Amino acid sequence: MIVGTSIGTVRHGGQPETAARRVLAISRRGRAVREWLQSLEKDDRYEIGTAIKTVELGWPVGMPACRPMGSGLWEIRATLAQGRIVRVLFCVHQGQMILLHGFMKKTQKTPKHDLDLARDRKRQIESGGIR
Repeated sequence: MIVGTSIGTVRHGGQPETAARRVLAISRRGRAVREWLQSLEKDDRYEIGTAIKTVELGWPVGMPACRPMGSGLWEIRATLAQGRIVRVLFCVHQGQMILLHGFMKKTQKTPKHDLDLARDRKRQIESGGIR
């Protein structure tokens, strides 16, 4: 199940096209990506939302805002107060930016379980298992 939509512009080959951002309604601990975001402080949500919007409206965009993780998986990068680091993993499917997983980063390398979770969700979306 997918919840929430937001209209933005995604650029493919320099040509803008309208796309809806959909937030996946499941997560590692049984909470939606949306619920994870809502559980954060207002200032943190603002910073993460700004980073998501920067990528969504400026697509394709590279470092420092966004980085490819391989196999069609991308990482939105945000730094919060006190140097806390947040990542939101997403894919682009049928012209839509799909937020797959969000987490606070505690080590320099992205944890394997976070990447595996996002890749699994991406596979579910691509196979039509999640709508």
